[in-house]
Amino acid sequence: MITVELARSLGEGGVLWEPSPGDRFTIDQPNVVGEVFWISHLTIDVHTFKGQPLLGFNGTTEWALDSVTLDTALWLPREDQLRELLGDRFAGLRRDSDTWVVEVGGPDGSATFTDADPECAYAQALLSIV
Repeated sequence: MITVELARSLGEGGVLWEPSPGDRFTIDQPNVVGEVFWISHLTIDVHTFKGQPLLGFNGTTEWALDSVTLDTALWLPREDQLRELLGDRFAGLRRDSDTWVVEVGGPDGSATFTDADPECAYAQALLSIV
């Protein structure tokens, strides 16, 4: 899974999140950061209040929380979402011993990004183009 630090960097780099079922996130607050939540119509749903999207907790989670705004939620994109965000720049993913290598192409040639976790390698590649 992508690290909290990489997820923050993606947000700071301008990668936008439109929450939908199946997305995972954490709440970027010291006492809960790292707890991973999944958007689902059963437990966490996307609502709009006064024109602002909210992530509403529907009472079946372990602790009481009504809703959080997107500015306190930190999206933890999945591998398929990161690959989609790379778009046509994505050139390939391969395993090299104990690391994953993501290759991206661009006007200045290709570049590779490696990590033990493929999602982190994808996120590093995406950071290079945002």
